[in-house]
Amino acid sequence: MPTMGTPRGKLVLAGITFAFLWASASVGTKIGLSAVQPLVLFVPRFFLASAIMLLISHAGMKKRLPQGREWLQLAVYGLFNISLYLGIYVVGMKETSAGLGALATATNPVFISLLSAIWLRRPLHLVTVLSLVLCLCGIGIAAWPLIAESYATPLGLGLVLLSMIAYSVGAIYFSASNLGGSLHIFTINGWQTLFGGLFLLPAMLVWYEPSQNDFNLTWLLATLWLVGPVSILAVLLWLFLLKDNPVKASFWLFLCPVFGFAISAVLMHEPLSLFTLAGVALVIFGLCLVQWYRGKQ
Repeated sequence: MPTMGTPRGKLVLAGITFAFLWASASVGTKIGLSAVQPLVLFVPRFFLASAIMLLISHAGMKKRLPQGREWLQLAVYGLFNISLYLGIYVVGMKETSAGLGALATATNPVFISLLSAIWLRRPLHLVTVLSLVLCLCGIGIAAWPLIAESYATPLGLGLVLLSMIAYSVGAIYFSASNLGGSLHIFTINGWQTLFGGLFLLPAMLVWYEPSQNDFNLTWLLATLWLVGPVSILAVLLWLFLLKDNPVKASFWLFLCPVFGFAISAVLMHEPLSLFTLAGVALVIFGLCLVQWYRGKQ
């Protein structure tokens, strides 16, 4: 758990690793979706990841089980951070490019600032609104050629952005719940992931179509990547950074679109253009504005 004395180099390494792994999730998702249905790709991943983390937490590290109200808090956190965020995200990614998925992920600090103002009943400042407009315009500019070349659809991109709202609600709830001060991060992540998977299981079973699923090597490798580096390591790094300083932690999301488009260009052969550069620049500028304002406040 980070403290006020956490070495800066350790935080920088954690931030860069988190950004790379988090950005790689969109590419791993696209690869996995070429083999199986969206929820079939994600729900088993949640159960496997949660089993690993809970074994480490309770059997290996001998951490205590959640108690009383903590169970409800973990279930609510899992609903927003896993079921709604990742459930909507994976469905949207079926019709969205990997690069755009990573770019949309980077907008979370803006949505978090906007929803924090609403949640905490604070005045909605012009800087927050301007940041949101810049980020949405940046995503639109980057998406324009990709939609024209059938790498994405407006519906898919809309679902991915909707999932970012769910993620932001989960982040705000986690900060307000004080779970991080009472439970180990393996315990938190393990149980919230399990709850999230349980909430999505009925939907996966209802929409399951055997003919649309091929459990081949592509599916296996994508699942293992999404379970280990993404579901476990990246989320733990994010919670590590979030506990140290929530405002500074959000800055690492700036690197996600850069890593995301680079990885998608290399592995998915998605086109890069001046639209991509302009879109990423606008999103990063919008993020800088909202982070500057939050730091000032």
